[in-house]
Amino acid sequence: MSRLSRRSFLVTGVAGLAAAHVTAPAAAAVPAARRPRADPFTLGVASGDPSPDGFVIWTRLAPLPLAEDGLGGMPDLPFPVRWQVYGDDAGHRTVRQGTVITDSRWGHSVHVELDGLEPGREYWYRFRTGPYLSPMGRARTAPHPLSLGTGLTMAFVSCAQYEHGHFTAYRRLAEEEPDLVLHLGDYQYEYARDTYTIPGGNVRDHEGPETETLANYRQRHAQYKTDPDLRAAHAAAPWLVVWDDHELDNNWADEVPEKPEIPQPGFLTRRAAAFRAYYENMPLRRTSIPRGIDMQIYRRVRWGALATFHMLDTRQYRDDQGCGDGYRDCPAATDPARSITGETQERWLLDGFRRSRARWDVIGQQVFFAQRDSDAGPAKVTSQDAWDGYVASRRRITQGWVDAGVRNPVVLTGDVHAHWAADLKLDYDDPTTPTVGSELVTTSITTGGDGADSDPATQPFLRINPHLRFYNNQRGYVLTRIEPDLLTADFTVLPQVRQAGAQAHVKATFVVEDRVPGVRQTYLRPAAPAASRMPTEPETDLIQKVVDLETRRP
Repeated sequence: MSRLSRRSFLVTGVAGLAAAHVTAPAAAAVPAARRPRADPFTLGVASGDPSPDGFVIWTRLAPLPLAEDGLGGMPDLPFPVRWQVYGDDAGHRTVRQGTVITDSRWGHSVHVELDGLEPGREYWYRFRTGPYLSPMGRARTAPHPLSLGTGLTMAFVSCAQYEHGHFTAYRRLAEEEPDLVLHLGDYQYEYARDTYTIPGGNVRDHEGPETETLANYRQRHAQYKTDPDLRAAHAAAPWLVVWDDHELDNNWADEVPEKPEIPQPGFLTRRAAAFRAYYENMPLRRTSIPRGIDMQIYRRVRWGALATFHMLDTRQYRDDQGCGDGYRDCPAATDPARSITGETQERWLLDGFRRSRARWDVIGQQVFFAQRDSDAGPAKVTSQDAWDGYVASRRRITQGWVDAGVRNPVVLTGDVHAHWAADLKLDYDDPTTPTVGSELVTTSITTGGDGADSDPATQPFLRINPHLRFYNNQRGYVLTRIEPDLLTADFTVLPQVRQAGAQAHVKATFVVEDRVPGVRQTYLRPAAPAASRMPTEPETDLIQKVVDLETRRP
């Protein structure tokens, strides 16, 4: 099948295609009581966490996805679901198949962990229950552990507020046909409608109240997956997912809610519900099955000898923000006892650095890693919700990869609703010190609304912090190409998200060369004419716009 025709197939998802090649039992063999009364595959399919011999495939049965009880219109009965994995994109050559039983305890979700497959190749998969056939999804295995492979096309994304715009960026990402997608948090947002609004009004509305119960979180996850662009992105490639704050509650920290001054005796029950719904709706392995208020999502995924992905959790184990969540000159930020990862995860990460033999060590995580001082004077005013609020923790991690001799450390980040690129330092206060790593930050899929194009040279954050190399406040994603001697990052943007269907383009391209820490710009698209004609704004106003973009919450 040609690239164009396969892309069309993956994006549209044809539920009834080649049904004769599915060897699931005939519909008559399934008791009528165990057949959904309507198509249960409204939430699509997904794959994740690839290994050299397999991956996870996922779906969840929900004929009425917005049902208030969170069960998607499914009765409280077990249902058999047939799954098949194919060696071709037409579904003619079945290589693995089986049946699983779903039930309401886990929201009728399906998680199948495949092994025994060939390394470094594409597979396709789908599901069937009763007479209903799911769309087809594309997955792939990682290369052999000793192989550099043929390079890796990887996209990473963050922050998709359903109400703030259309998910066109997910559609454009699917059309790129990446080998792997990293979602770095804020997959869904917890707010009730008319709570977190953007100038000009929200584009669409959340169903239900603010998410606090298991039924609420299940309904909200289902609403997001009813979006066809998000389903297309899941079907196009395997994903590695980690959460940030909005999957539970804005700016939560371990067992502390966003507003601890307000009594919230049910917060830990809410946390357990959010974690359970997150597992039910993501292509995660059984090692991430939640146990009460705990769920392990930090993990390590290897892409042959080319790259190791260290996926972090900077929410579940962190100390509470020292001086509140916003930009502050905060003495607690430098307290060596404070951690954003927790001691156990920190040891795990440092041990991973010491053991790694990969060409590229990629740290997939949630919040801004490099220092971003918003004050041009002697004060240091930084975001306390990011690594700037945990300076000693950041220093230990950075020193850890330096001491381990990590060949190419690259930090990937979401959260801040804008594209950034940065050189990483051990001492940010002395710009002459060596660069020891690279950070690439993706903008939001929709959060904040359309945003605006600009010339990064006018952004005062880059002058105050000379290790910061790029800024742009449009929506989109970052598409990377990782090869043995070069990592190329295309900062991809959409001109607007208030209307669906915008075309994407590359705003800037940065590269990281093998054994040369730091980012180097190779392309910058000039700012749109309307942006270039705007009068120069006062520096304080430009800084405040960045702060507002990140901290404007209900």
